[in-house]
Amino acid sequence: MPEPHVVDLGDYEISTDKQRLDLDRVEAFMRQSYWAYARPRAIIEKSIAGSLCLGVYRKADGLQVGFCRLVTDYATFGWLADVFIDEACRGEGLGVALIRTLTNLPEIEGIRLVLGTADAHGLYAKFGFEPLHRPDRWMVRPDREPPPLL
Repeated sequence: MPEPHVVDLGDYEISTDKQRLDLDRVEAFMRQSYWAYARPRAIIEKSIAGSLCLGVYRKADGLQVGFCRLVTDYATFGWLADVFIDEACRGEGLGVALIRTLTNLPEIEGIRLVLGTADAHGLYAKFGFEPLHRPDRWMVRPDREPPPLL
């Protein structure tokens, strides 16, 4: 696993150190989302364990005010998910800084990144994200109950 990165943003900093994540805050962020509001805590923790995660922290008190995670093989592909900036801190450029930090990490340089968003296309376009060129070649298996065992 790569060494943690820390990026200084003045009053805030971004870190890839999972030990710093406040899982209660991350869970609270998820409860406010349109995509993960019902995700169980155990699944949140499991998803973090299997992902490259970044936290945004206020230096004055260490409060986590942002989060994102990248599900990746570190070689060819990454799925960006669960991007949050605390509502009280929005408008300070933290979302831009978070995505800039993620996309500039040397351990994911050159890999294909994908994401799903309902409302932040402008943010991600700043970092080279585009609509799918060939959506007819992509498929998804939605969340569902596991199939019965035979």
